[in-house]
Amino acid sequence: MPDAPQPFHPHTEPAAIEDLRTRLRATRWPDSPGEAPWSLGIDVGYLRELIDYWAGEFDWTAQETALARLPRFRAGLGGTGIHFVHARAVAPRGRALPLVLTHGWPDSFWRYVKVVPLLTDPGAHGGDPADAFDVIVPDLPGYGYSDRPAAPVPDARAVAGKWAELMSLLGYPRFAAAGGDIGSSVSRFLALDHPDRVVAVHRMDAGLPVFTGDPASLSQDERDWLDATRAWGAAEGAYGIMHRTKPQTAAVGLTDSPAGLAAWIVEKLRAWSDCGGDVERSYTKDEILTNVTLYWLTGTIGSSMRMYQANAAIPPGQHARRVEVPSGFSLFPGDIQGPPRSWLDRVANTVRVSEPARGGHFAPFEEPEIYAQELRDFFRPYREFRG
Repeated sequence: MPDAPQPFHPHTEPAAIEDLRTRLRATRWPDSPGEAPWSLGIDVGYLRELIDYWAGEFDWTAQETALARLPRFRAGLGGTGIHFVHARAVAPRGRALPLVLTHGWPDSFWRYVKVVPLLTDPGAHGGDPADAFDVIVPDLPGYGYSDRPAAPVPDARAVAGKWAELMSLLGYPRFAAAGGDIGSSVSRFLALDHPDRVVAVHRMDAGLPVFTGDPASLSQDERDWLDATRAWGAAEGAYGIMHRTKPQTAAVGLTDSPAGLAAWIVEKLRAWSDCGGDVERSYTKDEILTNVTLYWLTGTIGSSMRMYQANAAIPPGQHARRVEVPSGFSLFPGDIQGPPRSWLDRVANTVRVSEPARGGHFAPFEEPEIYAQELRDFFRPYREFRG
C-alpha cells in the first residue's frame, strides 16, 4: 500500500550553502575561443557573471521560503518517495477538475510554480472561477525532492503508473493530465494505460518521433518534420546521447562542480526558450539559479539523466500506440521542432491544436498566463467528467 502523504518542509543547512559558495569561488575556468558567443555551447562570459551572482548575491533562503508557500507533500509509491505539490482550487464554482502536471528535464516542479495560483484561483487572475483546478505537480523519480531510484530506473510508462496510484491516494478516480518534454510522454502513457480515468490529456509536444512504417504513407509535412528533427538531433542532440548512453560519466563532473552544473542546464534554458538568444529575457538570475540550486542541493543531476536511458529502452510497439483519449496540443514557437497536424492526428485523438504567440519549451514558467489559459480553454468541455 502507498504511504499516506505527509507535509514536506525542506530546510537547507547553512553549511550546505557555504560549501556551494566556496566551490563557486574556486571555479577553474576554461579558455574562451574566438567563436561567436554560445556557438559552441555555454558562453563563458555570461556564465562567469552568473556564477559571481550565485556566489555573492543569490539568496537561496528567500527562494526556499517562496517555494514553501506551495502546499507540498511526500508519499511513498511502490517503494519510491515522491515529492509533489497538491494545491486545491480556491472557491471553485462547482467541483474543481483534478489536474496532474508533469515536468521534464532539466527542471522539476519548478516548471509549474508560476501557474499553480492561476489554475487554482482563476477568478483572482482575470479568469472564470468555473475553470478552477485542483493541481498536483509531482517531481519525477530522481528529480527534485523525489527519491533517486535504484535500478531499474522507471521509464515514462512506469511513472504514469505511479501517477495513477498517486491520484487514487489523493481521492481522484478521474482526472486530467498535462505535461511537456518527459512530462508529455508520462501524460501520454497515463491516457494510454488508464483511459477510464483520464478525461483528457494536454501536451506541449508529441515527443521525438518514432516511426517504423513505410515513409510513403506519411504526408509531405510529416516527412519534412522527420528530416528537420533528425537535423536538430545532429546539431543539438549530443546531450541526449550522453544521457542515454553514459550518464554516470557526466554525472561525476556535474555533481562535483556547481559551475559545470549551471553550464549544462543554462545552455538548454537559453536554447529551448523563446528568449531571442538572451536567456534573461525569459528568466531572472534568481529564477535560473533556483532551478539549478534545486539540482545542486538534491544531488539529482545524475539520476535525472538516467531516465533518458530508461525511456530509450521503451519497446517501439509502445510508441506506435494511438491515444484515443481526447487530446490537445499547444505548440509554442520557441520549443523544439513542433510537429505538423497530420502527425498529431496520426498519434492521438486530436481535438484541439493551438499555436500561442509566445513561449518555448518551459512555457509554464516563461509565459504562465498564456499557458494557464491554454489549459483552461482545452479542458473546459471535459469538466462534466471530473471525478
